[in-house]
This record gives sequence, structure tokens and C-alpha cells, in this order.
Amino acid sequence: MNFAAISLLVLVGIVVIAVLYAVGIYNRLVTLRNLFRNAFAQIDVQLKRRYDLIPNLVETAKAYMKHEREALEAVIAARNQAAGAEKRAAAEPGNAQAMALLSGAESALSGALGRLFALAEAYPDLKANQTMMQLSEELTSTENRVAFARQAFNDAVMTYNTACEVFPGVLVAGSFGFLSATLLEIETAARVAPRVSFS
Repeated sequence: MNFAAISLLVLVGIVVIAVLYAVGIYNRLVTLRNLFRNAFAQIDVQLKRRYDLIPNLVETAKAYMKHEREALEAVIAARNQAAGAEKRAAAEPGNAQAMALLSGAESALSGALGRLFALAEAYPDLKANQTMMQLSEELTSTENRVAFARQAFNDAVMTYNTACEVFPGVLVAGSFGFLSATLLEIETAARVAPRVSFS
């Protein structure tokens, strides 16, 4: 074999190795993107469970809190707003605008629930109601599940973003349109589950 043929074979070998390496990086980015989307799906499940509990909670409270109509309506309005934001975020997990909308809506919902539970303290019969106690316990449990799911989502987003930003991943990510994802951060006041103790 002459020098030109050997040089051509080495060059072809280098190109093949580079292409295979780029394919490996691309596949890893796809896998990581799917992992953070799946992690958001877990948040989605828990948020829907939370949204389904709230109307039952309000209906139970309504029978006792006839004079607190404004607080009850505020909870339902906040729940509806959060459910709408959650649908948008589920369609685009990691999108900065969708995550900001969901974060704000969840903070507003937690605030409205907190006000409802504070008002419920003034109604001893409501505090002793078995349905209310059960719903409150389920809501607290769901809040904890949302927190754990949010942690898993944020970890998956961080891993994905890191893979997109380090070399040589940044070359593949930029070439194939892998955009950075946004963490789901809920304001400090909303990170504490609403106080739902009725004992």
C-alpha cells in the first residue's frame, strides 16, 4: 500500500470515529431530555391529584363556612389557574415561560389554601369533620409527593443542561437544537405545605 492509500484510510477512520462519537452524544442528549420530561410527568400526576382534592375540600368546608364565600372562591380560582398553567407546562416541560407560569400559579394556590386553612381554625365542627380531616391528610401527602417529584425533575434538568453545556456536547446540542431546560422553582412561601392539622 502506498502512503496516499494509508493516509486516506486513516482519515476515513478518524471521520467514522468522530461521527460515531457525535451519534453517541446525540443519543445521550435525547435520553436525558426524555428523562426530565418523564420526571415532569411525575409532577403532573401529583398536581392533578392535588387539583382533584381541592374541590372536595372546598365543598366540605362550604357547609360550615357559609360566611367565608370569598376565601372559598379564591381557592377554586387559584386551583383553576394552576391547573391551566400545569397543562401548558406538561406540554412544554422545561420551557422557561411555562415553568414560571406554573411556579406563580402554584404559589398563589398554596397561599389561597393557607388562608382557607387559617379561616377553618375558627370552625370547630369543621376541624372535627372526618371528611375534612381525611382530605387534609391526603392533601398534605400530595404536597410531599409534589416536592419529591419536583426534586427529581430539577435533578434531571440539571443533568440534561450540564450535558448540553459541556464540551463536546455543546457542539452537538447547538447543532441539533437541544435547548436548555428550566428548573421548576416555587417561591419559598409555597414550599411549605399548607398547615392542615385539625386536631
